[in-house]
Amino acid sequence: MVLSVQALGLVVLAAILLQTIAVAVSFMYFSRVLNTMQENFSQSSVSCLINVKLPSEVVDSAAEDKNSDPCWQVTQQLHYLIEKKIADSFQKEISSAVSNKLTGVLPVLHPGIPGVPLPKVGAHVTGVASSLKPPIEESSRSTTGYFGERIRAWEGQRGLSFLQNMELRGGELLVPRAGLYYIYAQTYFRLASTGDPETEEGAELVQYIYKKMSSYMGPILLMKSSRSACWPQGQEPGLFSLHQAGTAFLQPADRLFITVSNASAVEMDGRASYFGAFLVS
Repeated sequence: MVLSVQALGLVVLAAILLQTIAVAVSFMYFSRVLNTMQENFSQSSVSCLINVKLPSEVVDSAAEDKNSDPCWQVTQQLHYLIEKKIADSFQKEISSAVSNKLTGVLPVLHPGIPGVPLPKVGAHVTGVASSLKPPIEESSRSTTGYFGERIRAWEGQRGLSFLQNMELRGGELLVPRAGLYYIYAQTYFRLASTGDPETEEGAELVQYIYKKMSSYMGPILLMKSSRSACWPQGQEPGLFSLHQAGTAFLQPADRLFITVSNASAVEMDGRASYFGAFLVS
């Protein structure tokens, strides 16, 4: 009986020992296999990156072949990440550059802020709000050489306006340097109600930008903007605005001025009626 118990104990001990050895051998084997697979995968990934061809060098193949190729998937993902990073960085730099440029050439957007640069040569003049109509010179093409009625009441020093190396004389901006200039203007019209429901007449609103040259007798039309508007028939007035902008080469001593049709309807609010120019290059 004692021998049987001892024999049983030896058998159990031998079984445990064999099981332990089997587990250890299995662990070592699978560890080696995993290391081999990891090494092969790493070499394969590096090979994909080293031997990869640029999209322009890749020979066209079936879409299913590309999708099943691990190297193609790895490189496509890498290309996507690189392109996205470059695009984000480029967009950020461009946005910053554009913002800085606009702030520099149009300081009226941020008037009076320290550190905001003014353009080297530029001006933004605004309408003068008054209970009286601004001095507007009535004219005809035959006698003055330009269309419309000339606006002379512009503010160049206060509020949103500024003059930087330019002068404002009698409603004209005097150009000090030769170069390419960006020129813009806006006028705001308030058409009073006719009070007659039967009225069907319309108003033709026109805004002109002219330049005067010392070497030429008559003014030269640079830009024109127009729109047709119906006279309001209710109690409220009709509100309309004309805006235009463009570039032109100007010479020293050239002068810029604005004329409009229906001058008596122009409202000279500084935020609604204005014009200006600045040197681009």
